[in-house]
Amino acid sequence: MNNGSHNSKIGKVGEDLAARFLEDSGYNIIDKNFHTRYGEIDLIAQNSDEILFVEVKTRTSVKYGYPEQAVDNKKIKHLLEAVKIYFKINNNSKFWRLDVISVELNNETPKINWFKDITGGY
Repeated sequence: MNNGSHNSKIGKVGEDLAARFLEDSGYNIIDKNFHTRYGEIDLIAQNSDEILFVEVKTRTSVKYGYPEQAVDNKKIKHLLEAVKIYFKINNNSKFWRLDVISVELNNETPKINWFKDITGGY
């Protein structure tokens, strides 16, 4: 198996775990892998109060850093542009935020961390 398809499979596992985690936290997944010219929003979830745009990062090892460290300022800017496109297509006036869910698969039990409202003043 080449690295690209292996990484895609790992990413899919992480996204599925993150989706289940959000559902267990009271959110409904309303879209997955929303593609724009700026990139992809992995998960879009909502509850009665808000919409979450979620970047999921998955690693099988932290040898090269924790998953959430892969979300830099450039990635955040691209995600914010993708959110703008989402709202142009989907008329919705709910409060929204951009979150990161990191998934570590290096143990028998996956470790999930949820970083809420990562925009930090953008």
